[in-house]
Amino acid sequence: MTGSHTQSDLPILVVEDDAAILELLEEELQETGYQTLGVGSAEEAMLTLSHSEVAMIISDVRLPGMSGMQLLEQLRQEGSRVGFIVITAFGTIDQAVEALKIGADDFLTKPLDLESVGEAVYRVLENRRLAERFQQGEAPGHFHGIVGESETMQALFHDAARLAKSDAPILILGESGTGKELLARAIHAESPRAAEPFIAINCASIPSELMESEFFGHVKGAFTGASDSRQGLFQAANGGSLFLDEIGEMSPGLQAKLLRALQEKMVKAVGAEKEEAVDVRIIAATHRDLEQEIESGNFRSDLFYRLETFSLRIPPLRERQGDIERLVSALIEKHATAQGKRIDSVEPVALQTLLDYPYPGNVRELENAIMRAVTLAEDGLLSHADLPERIRQHGQEQRGLVRQIEAGNALVARSQQSWPSLEEVEKRYIQKVLEATGGNKRRTADILGIARRTLYRRLEED
Repeated sequence: MTGSHTQSDLPILVVEDDAAILELLEEELQETGYQTLGVGSAEEAMLTLSHSEVAMIISDVRLPGMSGMQLLEQLRQEGSRVGFIVITAFGTIDQAVEALKIGADDFLTKPLDLESVGEAVYRVLENRRLAERFQQGEAPGHFHGIVGESETMQALFHDAARLAKSDAPILILGESGTGKELLARAIHAESPRAAEPFIAINCASIPSELMESEFFGHVKGAFTGASDSRQGLFQAANGGSLFLDEIGEMSPGLQAKLLRALQEKMVKAVGAEKEEAVDVRIIAATHRDLEQEIESGNFRSDLFYRLETFSLRIPPLRERQGDIERLVSALIEKHATAQGKRIDSVEPVALQTLLDYPYPGNVRELENAIMRAVTLAEDGLLSHADLPERIRQHGQEQRGLVRQIEAGNALVARSQQSWPSLEEVEKRYIQKVLEATGGNKRRTADILGIARRTLYRRLEED
């Protein structure tokens, strides 16, 4: 622990019936900068909590009378969300697991490693701080509904707003699930075309033989089944914006016709004799490497260079982890409102698990996880159990890895520690007793159970 860690103004309540361990824990926490309250039973803890607010609780499982588990369970049943760490003997890890299920934030095993105590306390308090920030509902930075306070996202919003003012085509690059269509809609909303149509189409979802008709329309009798004339996407988006998602999936033949439409602003319906003028702003997107697709002969270089002049890249969520907390808050509000539910708080371990997950599916995966969690949440609390299993599993693996690292570091530190000699320990003890008796050597010798002559000799050796 370092001085840079944020400390709570409230005391930590330590519940431990072993006076020596209680004293040890309180000394360690106080040296780190925390205030403490120490009690010897769960009943005393409940009495203390009835008139005092605390930052968190550290409690042994085995206590006289009410156990630490019963104390935790009662507090959770009463609706208390105070941070809680249980202390258990090494051989009773099952109890620790059960405590986590009831609502404990962490557990420590005996014999206690003081470095691990400090780290566990910091983690729990930091998780609580994150939960409080969520409950306060701090407004996230956003751009037409896209959440992002990180530098990369703020730069993206700035560039998108500038490009929105022009009519030039825009190419949006980014992994699947990063929100390419959301950015396209934001650009349209920021543009002078905002009042006109925004039409979105996923090129990968249209069979290649139907693409030309979908894009440019067809006249009656143009092909078997064309019983009526139909306008295409370009005609429907006239005056507005046409968003072509996954443009890398478009056939080379249609790419040539799209390029001509961009250059000439003219389109020709399938089976028609004449072209018609259209005024459409193209916003395209892909998760593919189009330069690689050009080398493979799957994408036209002239179309790429026409689109690539103004390109925007949406970073994957793993590159902007600082935005995840804001996204979680915004998505919970979104889906709670949609489902007519009220979410008052997020369980700290659930929030930390969401923050630690790498999200290979990006924002889409996060949103799906939040939608599921909000659906399952009860009593206004989004809990760890409400998260998808793969996200919970990753969090458990991460916490296990952290504990292994901490245990290894503690073992190394102990092996490298320079221990005082027995003679030095004896001298320090004599000095402590001497100070306690106000320098009275007769009384000091009586307490130590040695002759005064021996005491004098030991003192002369100093």
